[in-house]
Amino acid sequence: MKKYRPGDTVPMTCGYKPYDKSGNSLSSDKMFLEEGDTFPPTQQSGGYYVMDMRGE
Repeated sequence: MKKYRPGDTVPMTCGYKPYDKSGNSLSSDKMFLEEGDTFPPTQQSGGYYVMDMRGE
């Protein structure tokens, strides 16, 4: 599972879920981001995003 940090470039258009630095999900919803965009800041310092390919 690749972790993407705020400020990284989004590699693929799809949904991404935010997590805190301990690996706890910050939201039950995923964010839809487009390829080439920049990952936004997370709600907590040290947070990251993980690609969520499930079709929910």
